[in-house]
Amino acid sequence: MTSPSDDIPDTAPRPATPDGMVSVSRQAELPKKRHILLRIDAFIDSTVWHTGFRLAEWWEDITIFFRRFRVRGWKRVVFELLGEGMTWGTVGAVLLLALALPAFQETKGNWLAQSDFAVTFLDRYGNEIGHRGIIHEDSVPVDELPDTLVKAVLATEDRRFFDHWGIDFLGLTRAMTVNARAGGVVQGGSTLTQQLAKNLFLSNERTFERKIKEAFLSVWLECNLSKKEILRLYLDRAYMGGGTFGAAAASQFYFGKAITDINLAESAMLAGLFKAPARYAPHVNLPAARARANEVLTNLVQGGLMTEGQVVAARLHPASVVDRAEVTAPDFFLDWAFDEVQRIAAPFAQHSLVVRTTIDMGLQQAAEDAIESSLRQYGESYRVKQGALVMIENGGAVRAMVGGRDYGESQFNRATKALRQPGSSFKAYTYAAAMEKGMTPETTISDAPITWGRWSPQNYGRSYSGKVTLLSAIARSINTVPVRLAKDTLGIPRIVELAKAFGVETPIRPDKTIPLGTSELTVMDQATGYAVFPAGGMQARRHGLSQILNYDGDVLYDFNRDAPPAQRVLSEKATASMNYMLTQIPIIGTARKAALDNGVVAGGKTGTTQSYRDAWFVGFTGDYTAAVWFGNDDYTSTNNMTGGSLPAIAFKRLMDYAETGIDHRPIPGIAPPPAPSKKDKPPSVAKTDENTLPPLVRPRMLSGDVTRLLKALGTRFETTPSLESTPSVPGKVASATPDPARDAASN
Repeated sequence: MTSPSDDIPDTAPRPATPDGMVSVSRQAELPKKRHILLRIDAFIDSTVWHTGFRLAEWWEDITIFFRRFRVRGWKRVVFELLGEGMTWGTVGAVLLLALALPAFQETKGNWLAQSDFAVTFLDRYGNEIGHRGIIHEDSVPVDELPDTLVKAVLATEDRRFFDHWGIDFLGLTRAMTVNARAGGVVQGGSTLTQQLAKNLFLSNERTFERKIKEAFLSVWLECNLSKKEILRLYLDRAYMGGGTFGAAAASQFYFGKAITDINLAESAMLAGLFKAPARYAPHVNLPAARARANEVLTNLVQGGLMTEGQVVAARLHPASVVDRAEVTAPDFFLDWAFDEVQRIAAPFAQHSLVVRTTIDMGLQQAAEDAIESSLRQYGESYRVKQGALVMIENGGAVRAMVGGRDYGESQFNRATKALRQPGSSFKAYTYAAAMEKGMTPETTISDAPITWGRWSPQNYGRSYSGKVTLLSAIARSINTVPVRLAKDTLGIPRIVELAKAFGVETPIRPDKTIPLGTSELTVMDQATGYAVFPAGGMQARRHGLSQILNYDGDVLYDFNRDAPPAQRVLSEKATASMNYMLTQIPIIGTARKAALDNGVVAGGKTGTTQSYRDAWFVGFTGDYTAAVWFGNDDYTSTNNMTGGSLPAIAFKRLMDYAETGIDHRPIPGIAPPPAPSKKDKPPSVAKTDENTLPPLVRPRMLSGDVTRLLKALGTRFETTPSLESTPSVPGKVASATPDPARDAASN
């Protein structure tokens, strides 16, 4: 018997081995994969072809459509220009945005913070010296101002004020045309809004960057304030001479009446002050003020705001002013002190304040005289136009500050805001770090060529002296020695750290060139830093405010009570070594013109930058420290002016006056000179303890009545032949005649 399977033919494949089974499966799958790949390739090919075809059809349709708008001839030129204009306009818009961002940074924070404060300032003896700030609730709205004043201001400063958006291109074009015809600047193109932007946010530096910011900020003001608000702020904030800010304060100061009560002649005189308040201030130069007011009246007629018949009475009867003695307010100091008040008093609930400052008006007048007389005598020969000075008493009190030659012409404070290279005057910090590390004035070091990376500094005379002592190196202002100290011994970070500890607040670039003074500092920084030496190595704790009080007499802030105590930043031994070296510089070094009279010991260091752009002398006695700078706002070179010339002369003029008639403090580590005999010794004034406020008396100054009486007597005596001798002025000494050949050896 057979099984069913025996009847079936044996046609089925035999079972294969595992390898055979795999190969048969692959052979079966290959045709399928090829088919799938061919389909994908065909899809891609057809899709790309159809896409390209459709795009070509779409482009052809667009081309046919735009052919309808094709222009030829002169029309094509117009359209090409418009197209290029759109392209460059887009580029310009992006560029303008990039330029606008720095300007708009100025608007961050409460940019109207000044309006929250009304501050009356007193000097160190309690005498009133000025005001800053204004409360808007007390200012006069534009609608309540005399119509004559508003018209006079607009006719003189900005006739198209209500027609432009911050920048008057028509007025700018007109001013450029007038100036080109006159061959000089006789008419300005800045709008009233631009002037307000400068007063609120910017300085008076004449730079391209400042003008760009001014333009953007003026547009920003127009977008955020109404025309009346802009006009009110302008009238409230502008400097009007005589230490006054705002038209309301000027009206009270010059005419003794409220601004709402002034007439046309007085309005014209006030409107004429905006251009140059120092030049046209009526209490200083009444004829010039009246001539300027007459120009304002002419502007009213030419601008169509008034007729000649309406202004003729004001021409025939010009304004009269209150008879007051010329008062020189320490405006640069007051601006800085006002910033300090806002910083300290911001948390206080009361912002109507009385502030007792540290300024000494006798020293302030002497400091101003030292800068002005130096510039008047030598400014032309040295080709220098500006100077700045800060004087600090031992203990940190700022006694005098000169921020420029003429506050009325430029309110930019070169003592606290101008960043200038200090030159060799910065070397004191390098040598102080060396003394702190254990070196002495007699330590020798090589004065030889040196290369640091790709930098190879050279000495002033391109000569080298071999082995020299540190005393000789600093006295002769050798350049290679501080660089070698920084490179081989100290390191740049240590020098930067020490300068900051001394009180330098401006950020210092950690660059290998800083031992030669390439990182910019302010005059205030240098005065603060050098004040450490007469303080025996303790922090100077510079300050301009002694007390802040409210009008009820409550003391809200007292420096001696609220300021942190001074910390030691230089050891006594290192301080004594530095004082010894620095006091030798006026004797054997580059600052011989800074040596004082009457045996008073002084120390300090000169500084001169490349191309003679900046000249410094920073010096001290046991009582005071003073930093003096001369240069030009536009950074142009002077005529070989060095720190040992004009700055040293100005320092001597100030210190000879300051050190007259007082008990002198010794410089730490320096033996005082032999005391003069009693018969030759002038009567001295006891020094006031820094921690005790002096009595409320006015030193070294006369009252206004006495001053006017003496002036009248002097005028009468001038007509008397027997009284033609010229009296000597205490504290004023004849300055040395500048010697360019000798000054060239100073650095």
